[in-house]
Amino acid sequence: MTEPQPHKFERGTDGPKVIVAGLDGSDSSMRAAAYAAGLARRQGAMLALVYVQPVLPAGAALGAPIADATGEVAEGLVSEIREATLRMKDIWDVRWEFHTFRGDPYNGLVTAADELKADAVVVGASESAGHRFIGSVAIRLVKAGRWPVTVVP
Repeated sequence: MTEPQPHKFERGTDGPKVIVAGLDGSDSSMRAAAYAAGLARRQGAMLALVYVQPVLPAGAALGAPIADATGEVAEGLVSEIREATLRMKDIWDVRWEFHTFRGDPYNGLVTAADELKADAVVVGASESAGHRFIGSVAIRLVKAGRWPVTVVP
C-alpha cells in the first residue's frame, strides 16, 4: 500500500495573490488597470501596476533627455493612480503597488511578472497598427504560456 503524497502547492489554484497590470498611459492600459483593480478587489489580491520605461540607444536619443521624459511619465501615472485611489477609497479598497522596470514592454512585463511572482497578467489591447505584423505584447505574453493573461480592449 502506498502512502498518500502531501498535496503539492500550485500557484494560482486558490485564486490569484498577485495580479500584474501593464501601464503605459494609453487609454487601453488605463482600462486594463481598472479591470485588474476590480479583479484584485474581488480576489483580495495585491495589484502590481507596472510601467516599463523604454531604453533607447544613446545615438537614437540625439541628445534628448529620454530617461527624464520616461521618468516623468512614470511619475504622472503614479499621481493619476493615487488620485483615482483616493476618489474611490470609500467605495472599495485595493492593495496596490507601483513598479517601474526598464526595457522593451514585453521583456519588462515578463521580468516584472517573474520577480513579483504574478498569478495573472492584465494588459490593454495594442493601439498600434504595426503590431499586426510583429505581434503585440499581449499576444507574446499569451504565447509565453506562463500566466493567465487577460487582454482588455
